[in-house]
Amino acid sequence: MGQRMKRRNMGKSKSVRALLGIGMFVGWLQTCFAADDSPKAAPINIFSPSSTPAIEISHLAVFVFCITGVVFAVVAGLLVLVIFRYRARKQDDPSEPPQVYGSNQIELAWTVIPVLIVVVLFLATARVIFAIQDAPKPASALDVTVTGHQFWWEFRYPKLGIVTANELHVPVSDPNHPTPTYLKLMSADVDHSFWVPELAGKTDLIPNRVNELWIDPLRTGVYLGQCAQFCGMEHAKMLIRVYVDTPDGFASWVNNQRQIGNQDSAAQAGRHVFETQSCINCHTVSGTVATGRFGPDLTHLMSRSTIASGIALNNEKNLHDWIKDPDHFKRGCLMPAMQLSDEQIDGIVAYLSTLR
Repeated sequence: MGQRMKRRNMGKSKSVRALLGIGMFVGWLQTCFAADDSPKAAPINIFSPSSTPAIEISHLAVFVFCITGVVFAVVAGLLVLVIFRYRARKQDDPSEPPQVYGSNQIELAWTVIPVLIVVVLFLATARVIFAIQDAPKPASALDVTVTGHQFWWEFRYPKLGIVTANELHVPVSDPNHPTPTYLKLMSADVDHSFWVPELAGKTDLIPNRVNELWIDPLRTGVYLGQCAQFCGMEHAKMLIRVYVDTPDGFASWVNNQRQIGNQDSAAQAGRHVFETQSCINCHTVSGTVATGRFGPDLTHLMSRSTIASGIALNNEKNLHDWIKDPDHFKRGCLMPAMQLSDEQIDGIVAYLSTLR
């Protein structure tokens, strides 16, 4: 009976793992074949590093691939040679061949060479790890605190007094005057993983622990990333957008984010609806009674290109659909549908559209 129950539990465990794998694959397909109103941007490209940590990791990967490629070619070549040259033939003597009990030279070679290969790979990997982790932090570095939530990103600039969500803005780093960005990574709930492959390697966000990561983008542009740790149903739609701005462009963005959101008097009816519903329990809008911390800060919502952690363009239609039924975009997200009338939602959208 015990063995039967053990086999049954093992079968259930395999089924759970299979379902989890299928779920992750479906999530990946949803990301790849998103709706037409999803934001268009260059795909994630691990072969185009644009920051010192990513460049170091890329060079290490090429080095490891070359060594392991040579090992594969030698082993596969010898295997093919032995299979074809020493295959059984009709004219072969069927009796047992003479037994050879080894060669000290061959055994020494196939012991020493793999050890040397492992040592070389270990030293190369350790050099890159320490070069990235122990890099000195210049006084000109930008500090950002990143907090992972189910299923969105919170970005805080402690020295600048700025809070935003899902879209990280950083300045480009001139090699002659480096301006790296140092990220302090934390989690508000479960394990997450911050991964923008063109800028740096994966780094986990773990509850009750602080990890660190730094980037120094060498080219302006938009770099896409993803939560790389399964963190729940909508893990596949927990996207990252890093905007690398020119120094003037970043200064302009900072100046705008420091301002209190422009709240047009024509949208006061929508503001009243927003402030009298549960919206204020989860969201913050500077200068208002909305001081929630469970959801993204909306003070400068319209300065962002996307909503819902990068899966939809930030426009009035998508805002309306998002407020009416968040599951339309992210099934299983933690934002509830408030059962508001279309008139109330239109008022809230009109108000949110003034938060620039």
